[in-house]
Amino acid sequence: MKTEKLGIRRTLALEAARQLNKNLRREHPLRQVFWESTVRCNIYCRHCGSDCRKDPPERVFDMPKEDFFRVLDNIATKRKPSEVFIILGGGEPLVREDVVECAQGIADRGFPWGMVTNGLYLTLEMFRKLKDAGLCSITVSLDGLEEQHTWLRRHPDCFRMASQAIDMIVADRTIAYDVMTVVHQHNYNTLPQLRDFLIEKGVTDWRLATIFPVGRGAQDKDLQLTGEQLKGLLDFIRRTRLEGRIHASYGCEGFLGPYEGDVRDWMFRCAAGVTVASVLVDGSISACTSIRHNYKQGNIYEDDFMDVWEHRFLPHRNHDWMKRDDCKDCRYWRYCEGGGLHLRDNDGRLLLCHMERMRSPLPAPPLGECPKQ
Repeated sequence: MKTEKLGIRRTLALEAARQLNKNLRREHPLRQVFWESTVRCNIYCRHCGSDCRKDPPERVFDMPKEDFFRVLDNIATKRKPSEVFIILGGGEPLVREDVVECAQGIADRGFPWGMVTNGLYLTLEMFRKLKDAGLCSITVSLDGLEEQHTWLRRHPDCFRMASQAIDMIVADRTIAYDVMTVVHQHNYNTLPQLRDFLIEKGVTDWRLATIFPVGRGAQDKDLQLTGEQLKGLLDFIRRTRLEGRIHASYGCEGFLGPYEGDVRDWMFRCAAGVTVASVLVDGSISACTSIRHNYKQGNIYEDDFMDVWEHRFLPHRNHDWMKRDDCKDCRYWRYCEGGGLHLRDNDGRLLLCHMERMRSPLPAPPLGECPKQ
């Protein structure tokens, strides 16, 4: 298949973004920290990149909240807490019995914080406690209508509870939020219906992403979109944004060529290790939690967090080492620079290129038309 040309206006915008990215990599101002507070989860999703599970064969204990609080105190010696946003994640953070105390400790230190949840344990009582503990933003996962969401999440109550959680958050009107949908073979053709379902609920912000081939996400071919389907998804997001009934955007997975500027609010950049860091459950200091242990930069039990932030993370801030294999002579290297590290294997080889995927000749039915059984 052929892809559209970038065009003059898009190229100029990409050039401006490229200069911004260069400045950010040089200055690397810490703005966001993910805390992988647990790898336990109350469901067993088909696509989990972290391979989280309800009962791991080898128990990985939750990080004691006091250990993470020491990281925050360390950050506060170099950065204003109000300028660094903390994201409480997992696994599923609501499986922690002390999750409210975790949240309160973050807020008491002056850091704004948010949460990513599947919604299964987000009752009205829990929502109120989290708000009292300073909740600023929340992301709830909803991966389709009931049949599609339940197929992916593999829990009989997951759709009902996620739907109720969304209704509760929309009605609240005091915190920022979005609904997150991962798109795969089983929900691709129902995206228009899901969009209308969310609009009817009053949802204003909808983030869509594809599943990258890591963890359990690499084991099921039905989780991966064909090139035509990926292009169909991006066309769908572009149309939805133009319609203006709900603010749809694509995630940050990779460079999208002629779709840059049309399907999300910013031109592609990987902020991991540039403005974003994470503390994994074993204390590893990493970038975003989608980038696993092979790219860790230190450990909070051995290293000073801010010293690691200031003086390491070179693989994230200089991508020259990625200019190899398929990336070596790519016409889009100037703006993509090899994409995000979450799309690299342990040896640095590229697992998935969105531009290459869209060149795939494999056909797919137009979005909204169900394939024949």
